[in-house]
Amino acid sequence: MVNIEAVELDGIFYALADPTRRQILKMLGEQTRSITELAEPFRMTLAAVSKHIKVLERAKLVKRTKQGRVHQCELDAAPLAKAEECIRFYQDFWNERLDALALYLEREPNAGKKRK
Repeated sequence: MVNIEAVELDGIFYALADPTRRQILKMLGEQTRSITELAEPFRMTLAAVSKHIKVLERAKLVKRTKQGRVHQCELDAAPLAKAEECIRFYQDFWNERLDALALYLEREPNAGKKRK
């Protein structure tokens, strides 16, 4: 059985892995924009920007609506909470491990020294 939450997280992190998509999300965080407006700062075709938007839509980070011939895109930041929860889990895990290591090194006077 496929873990749906893991698949969703994979999609979110995949979408966030690309600098163009991160920039698009940043722009959408300011206001809703058309695909033409989103394409302006990039040296790529509208079709290429549209492909990036589709990745963001699959990750549920962007909602696209059509008004006549114009496609408007809007940020949906809710899925980012899942990514933040995942990151926080690993942050807590590693903080605990590093705190335990520091405590061990403080208690054991010879723990950090090389042996001959």
